[in-house]
Parts: sequence; C-alpha cells; structure tokens
Amino acid sequence: IGIFDSGVGGLTVVRAIAEKIPGYDMVYFGDTAHTPYGTKSAETVIGYTIRNIEFLLHQGAKIIIIACNTASSVTSARVLEQFAVPIFEVITPAVDHAVEASTNLNIGIMGTRATISSGIYEKKIVENQPTARIHSVACPLLVPLAEEGWLKKRETAMIVKKYLQPLKIRQIDTLILGCTHYPLLKTVIQRKIGQHVALIDSSICISERIKNFLSDNRDIHLQLSQNGHLSLFVSDVTDQFKKIAEMTLKTHISFECVKI
Repeated sequence: IGIFDSGVGGLTVVRAIAEKIPGYDMVYFGDTAHTPYGTKSAETVIGYTIRNIEFLLHQGAKIIIIACNTASSVTSARVLEQFAVPIFEVITPAVDHAVEASTNLNIGIMGTRATISSGIYEKKIVENQPTARIHSVACPLLVPLAEEGWLKKRETAMIVKKYLQPLKIRQIDTLILGCTHYPLLKTVIQRKIGQHVALIDSSICISERIKNFLSDNRDIHLQLSQNGHLSLFVSDVTDQFKKIAEMTLKTHISFECVKI
C-alpha cells in the first residue's frame, strides 16, 4: 500500500491503516522538501502528485492513497486515470462519514487554503445532502505548526481558537478535519470547538474505506505483501520529521531521503 503526503501528516493514515487492517506492507513518501502543499498553486500540486505516485509505483505499490487533502482537492479523475492501480483520496470517505454523523446537517470544515478554495468538500457534501449547511475556514498556519511539533504549545491553542471561532458561532455539530496533519492537533481542536462537536478524522475514514475495498476485491488483496513492513521515504531530512513521526507511530523509525 503506497501512501504520500506533503510531510508528516499522512503518517496518521499509516497509523490508522495499521490499526484497522494490520499486517499489510506499506511504503510512505513525505514530500518534506515542498511542504506545505496548501500554499502552492493547483498546477504545482498536481505535478507533485503525479511525481509522488510514480515514485510509489516504482517502490512496488499496488494501491495508492493520496493522504493529502490539498492534493486530493485539486487532482482530477482525468489525471488519476493515467495510472493502472486503484487510487484513493481522503475527501470522499470523510464527507460520507460527516453526513452520517451529523444530526442537524450543520457541518464545519477546516483545511488548508488550497483545499478550502477548491470548494471540493462543499461540492461533495451538497451532492450527498443538498439541504446541508456548510461552513468552511482556511487554517494556513496549522500544517507548519504540526510539522514543527508545536502540538501542545499555548500559541498553537490560541491560533486554533482563533480559526475555530467562526465555526463556533455557526453552532456546527460536526467538524471535518480537512487535512491529515490535523489529527496530530485533535486534542486541542476538540477542546476549542467543544466536546459536543463530532470530529471527522479523514485518516480513520480512509482506513475503513481501504478495509472494505480489500474485502470486496480479494484479487487485489492477494497481490499485497503482508509482512507488516513499513518503508519511509522523505524528500528532505529534518529532525522534526523523525520526532513527530515517532510520536505519531509510537515506535522508533528509520527513513531514507530521496531526490525525485
């Protein structure tokens, strides 16, 4: 199973898959040289996405997960159709779960500038539930804070509170964490938005989607190695990646830096 993200955030997907369907070999690529994707143009992110998928395929991946909401939001089906393996994005599973979890269809979305500007979450929610009320907020500082490891800093809590204030005013009952970095900040997000609001973690949602897919497609399941091995690659070495990666995966890691 091949997984990529702009940095360390996609490791929340690795963690969720290891918990939901343990044993599958995974290869992860964190594009730490170009993080964050959320501030880049759609054209640039699409180029990164194609390059990242090609790298994972070269590593032997039989399934690709775009563990990046920004890349998922701007990469069209037309681009993905050029590849011969199943490719999954993290947005659709999160939307399906949010609509199911919401009691009054008053749904909030937090994400990078690129994800929010794309309007992809609103589009998919309305397709699913036309009567839903949707409120979005761009949170451009959260990915750099997560990458820096500022998960419990007072300054991070203040910024999260500032971002979430418009959503609190709207009295949402469900909040989509529209970036795979945000589960790293789940504790402070829950505290600032309120315990009554259901948080939709796209890493958990995509792991459930992959589990169901493999159950329904035994031929692909049989193609996947099941030695419980994780290979980690990054495009730039940073001390923070190792620190946050080990915190996320709760184990010691080793990784290889590659220039692609």
